[in-house]
Amino acid sequence: MGARSKARKRAVDFLYEADLLGSDPVTLLASRVGSPDVPPVNDYTVTLVEGVTANRARIDDLISEHAEGWTLQRMPAVDRAVLRIGLYELLWAADVPDAVAIDEAVELAKGLSTDDSPRFVNGVLGRIAVIADQLRAVL
Repeated sequence: MGARSKARKRAVDFLYEADLLGSDPVTLLASRVGSPDVPPVNDYTVTLVEGVTANRARIDDLISEHAEGWTLQRMPAVDRAVLRIGLYELLWAADVPDAVAIDEAVELAKGLSTDDSPRFVNGVLGRIAVIADQLRAVL
């Protein structure tokens, strides 16, 4: 697993934990960075958590709009975290190709969630990828 893949997995962990605790992901992350009790936090993990948090309202609106038959609250917390990271990379991470953002999110879903989650994540992100250029133009 590459460094960025590991950073994505760690970002999912932070977003998932913050979601379950009802806390701010950046505050949770800040409490862990530099702590001797946890492994060092990769810079890209910080970028992802901060980016998702800063753009969360828009990210959640887009996920809700394109997750056919699912509300954000009804999704498994892991799927929400994976989708948030995938969508952040798709729209805001200029150095990550669209296909890589989607593929990495699908791989995270395969390793962390239900058997149906990879197909669900791929479908949601794939629908958004079709209009990604239009969305980027208005962000």
